[in-house]
Amino acid sequence: MRCYANQLPSQLKKGLAPFYMVFGEEPYQITQCVMQIRQAAKQQGFDEVIKFTLMPGFDWQEIIAQYQSMSLFSARTLIEFDLNEQKPGTQGSQIFKQLVELVNPDTILVLKGAKASQDIQRSAWFKALDKQGVFVPCYPLTGNHLSRWLDDQCDSLNLNLHNNAKQSLIDATEGNLLACHQELEKLSLLYGSDLVDQQAVMQGLLNQSKFDIFDLSNALLQGQSEQVVKIMSKLADDNTEAMSIFWAINKEAGSLLAMQHGRLNGANMADLYKQFNIWKNQQATTQQALNRLNIKALEQITKHLAQFDAAYKQGNLVAPYQALTHICLVFCQPVEMALPCHPAFD
Repeated sequence: MRCYANQLPSQLKKGLAPFYMVFGEEPYQITQCVMQIRQAAKQQGFDEVIKFTLMPGFDWQEIIAQYQSMSLFSARTLIEFDLNEQKPGTQGSQIFKQLVELVNPDTILVLKGAKASQDIQRSAWFKALDKQGVFVPCYPLTGNHLSRWLDDQCDSLNLNLHNNAKQSLIDATEGNLLACHQELEKLSLLYGSDLVDQQAVMQGLLNQSKFDIFDLSNALLQGQSEQVVKIMSKLADDNTEAMSIFWAINKEAGSLLAMQHGRLNGANMADLYKQFNIWKNQQATTQQALNRLNIKALEQITKHLAQFDAAYKQGNLVAPYQALTHICLVFCQPVEMALPCHPAFD
């Protein structure tokens, strides 16, 4: 059964399901939904929480064993399983279907994962879990949906924001729900239930815009050079792991290069979007990138990324954030430029 993130609290009041699938590309919503399920389960006596993450070599039998075992510490157990943006594969699919046949009223399974593509939703394991459980898709919020989410957060914090203050906050945090919620919490501590005007919000936001790697990916696809520099500067200030940024850039470049080769070989865009799990709300920005970056440009970006990877792992890179920003700018505006010099390539 499908239940959107904003509907989940009401759904949980009606009773607990044996299985929950919280999938999507909005990490703050995923975290909040899992927390709401955990809290509702705790009220029903599910006091023990066991967490798993899908990693190479994961023993799938552990899930079966924990699902069926009696806890030493609690009569009821909640299992949180993070798919780590992966598909369960053949073995995992069989295990999930097996769990449906072994429904245990004293155990709840909560799956977390990346967006559930149509392929995933049509899979046998997903349908089996969905038939007896709840599927909670977590989409990025925009427009009226984002405004309603902000209103709900203000109500829960007993925060009174002027309308123009709300719009300024939305504009500044650019759809980053975690950043927006953190600002709301600060405003709640500072002003309580007093009316908060635009000037107060802007003062708090001055030089405090928060970005994450997902924002960087969107800016890369759209070719927004100024936005990329702004995000990269903030990521560097926040000491975001350089290889995490590298991974995001490499993922986008690799997917685009493969799609360009697919187009060259006659594949239609609908099939390519499906193959690379490009959702409808991302297809326009992906098409922008494909129109801007031909195979030659993408191969040049891939070459830069390989150079960065080698130099970083060898400890020869003097300024990793500068080098990553350079690659991002080439991504936005294809030009023939070498990677900034460092000892590995002198």
